[in-house]
Amino acid sequence: MDGMDWPAPTDFVHSDPVSPPTTWTRPGLVMVFNLECPGCVSRGIPFLKRLHAEYSDAVTLLAVHTSHGHRLLPREDVEPTLVKFARDYAKLPFPVALDTSGDLARAWHIEGTPHWFAFAPGGEVIRSVYGSQENAQTRLQYLLEEWTGRSGGEG
Repeated sequence: MDGMDWPAPTDFVHSDPVSPPTTWTRPGLVMVFNLECPGCVSRGIPFLKRLHAEYSDAVTLLAVHTSHGHRLLPREDVEPTLVKFARDYAKLPFPVALDTSGDLARAWHIEGTPHWFAFAPGGEVIRSVYGSQENAQTRLQYLLEEWTGRSGGEG
């Protein structure tokens, strides 16, 4: 992944834009998801919210909504729904960006949604985890515990 494969500031539709991982001074975790993906909404989002509650002081966390592998809808159809979901329904405490074309997800070679990318400070991808099942969550939880030197809550 080069520095170009990152949402533009205008693609961040919830909370403040996040600069590309190449500029990060701390590790980060990005969840690529879609609102039509049941596993994303029922497991991925709540898990990322929990990680945010536990680790946001030490780890950059955000979500990118992609059309890749899902219906390709125009931005004006996706953005209002996504913003309403993030702001009013799920009350997401982390930034959400939009990958309307799916190009970003393709560039990142996602296997489907949700797909998680763990970045080292400076932007190197150190983990790529597909799925929202317990084993995927456990691997990500351990990684954040390793990064921060502290154990998180019960899984």
